[in-house]
Amino acid sequence: MKQWLSLALLVTAVGAHAAPASAEEDVGRFMADKRLVDRLEAVRVNMAGRVSEGAVQMKTRASELVMNAMGFLGVPYRRGGNSVETGFDCSGFVKAMYQQTLGLMLPRRANEQAAATQKIERQELQPGDLVFFNTLRRTFSHVGIYIGDNKFIHSPKPGAQVRVEDMGVPYWNRRFDGARRVLAPEAQQAATTPAIQE
Repeated sequence: MKQWLSLALLVTAVGAHAAPASAEEDVGRFMADKRLVDRLEAVRVNMAGRVSEGAVQMKTRASELVMNAMGFLGVPYRRGGNSVETGFDCSGFVKAMYQQTLGLMLPRRANEQAAATQKIERQELQPGDLVFFNTLRRTFSHVGIYIGDNKFIHSPKPGAQVRVEDMGVPYWNRRFDGARRVLAPEAQQAATTPAIQE
């Protein structure tokens, strides 16, 4: 009960700072229609029995990341933008969500974000992972945040707004460049530090 109350307060707080009332209603309807909160909670509970406590905390934080990102649906695209006040471009949106929600600093550009994160296979995608696309005839030219159910949230292009897309749509499926996982700083260091042999 306490967890549901905390989750409800989080959803309310996220919606309160992001967009006008109509956008909040749209987010609420979308989340209810897709049962995102239930799915994220189910993933968190399911993973709790199979992974270490540190990994469970990362799953919970990934759920918070996705919930925070959903609060920015409808914010306009702006090239070079990295805040709700200025609007977001794709990598600015990802950078802002990770910094605001998890306190992690990612590089500014999509290709740099791909280089700074751990490569994973498409079938390993979990909410909070990054998905990359070739939209400008170069690899890793576009990035979004995977939210589950083969969908991702991103800031797509000039004249558009932060929105959710289906990766199975032919446009995105053809341009998919790969998936990456953002590791906590301790995990990044452990992954790159060679083991000391005695």
